[in-house]
Amino acid sequence: MNASLESLPVTTRHSVSSAVVPANNTLVALATDITIREGILEIAGEQSLYHGGTLPTLRVAWRLVGPTSAPVVCALGGISAHRRVCLTEDPRQGWWSEIAGPDRPLDVNQFRILSFDYLGGSGDTTGPQGAEAFPSISSYDQADLLARLLDHLGVTALHAIAGGSYGGMVALAFGERYPERVGRLLIIGASDRAHPMSTAWRSVQRQIVRFAVDCGRAKEGLQLARSLAMSTYRSSEEFSARFNGPPVLDGDRFVFPVESYLFSRGGDYASRYRPESFLCLSESIDLHRVDAGRIFVPTSVVAVREDQLVPLADMRAMVARLPVARLHEISSIYGHDAFLKESEQLRRIFAVALEGVS
Repeated sequence: MNASLESLPVTTRHSVSSAVVPANNTLVALATDITIREGILEIAGEQSLYHGGTLPTLRVAWRLVGPTSAPVVCALGGISAHRRVCLTEDPRQGWWSEIAGPDRPLDVNQFRILSFDYLGGSGDTTGPQGAEAFPSISSYDQADLLARLLDHLGVTALHAIAGGSYGGMVALAFGERYPERVGRLLIIGASDRAHPMSTAWRSVQRQIVRFAVDCGRAKEGLQLARSLAMSTYRSSEEFSARFNGPPVLDGDRFVFPVESYLFSRGGDYASRYRPESFLCLSESIDLHRVDAGRIFVPTSVVAVREDQLVPLADMRAMVARLPVARLHEISSIYGHDAFLKESEQLRRIFAVALEGVS
């Protein structure tokens, strides 16, 4: 394996501003020995993948943020997540800024937070480009990528992996394959296999994108698919509270409040994400299947009762199969997206899972 050393511009901060402004607009102290490193790991030679495909070479874009000597926690999110977890120049660019950061459940003052752009995704890691064929990607392939990244960074073992949605699937795959390289797993809204109803929804989304690609309207297809996906991420209780108003006549048709919301979110997503990457990683979710009985890493599992994509029954069944596991059940109007939003409910769970607080 050939690896380049931090070929992206590297930002190292030994004295960060003494305060940052989090979402609630209160000042929170930030440790002065925070370092922020970014890089690209280049891996030469043909790479074999879990489902039988190959890649001629591989590149992995990564980011590591936190005190220089702190234990490392890998933070992984949904298929549209990326390496910039928190402490970005624009707070809106950090995909987990509600959960990770100073005085957050995943506290950057206590841990170094590692993440990477997914293989097959829309970031700077190797992914599909245009109409060229790209192989199917497994959560095991993402786990292997993380193991190679740890070798590159000289990290013998992670303190933990905190993964929500697809990131939880990757964490489970890593725990099965590399139990000696991670101390504990924190899984939010992810199971050891995809539920068939969730696969049904995602299959329709992928077919919408494929049809649009064939028609030369890929971005519009991705907007439609993402709009449909948004209706599965949140709960019916939230939609009832937010979008129960009357429709508005726009020209010759009515536009419903929930319709405006969904297509606005879909359009925003389509403006920054590649359709081919959506197809690749959406499929990867549905291909995901690990052997929970072989994951001996201590695992904390967070199930959201209102989650439409990962039913509570599936989470309970997985915990029963895991050799060393603890289940936390929460309620949230955000449904599957609770892992992005519920900072207060997750705070105590993170403390128990990551710090061993009883």
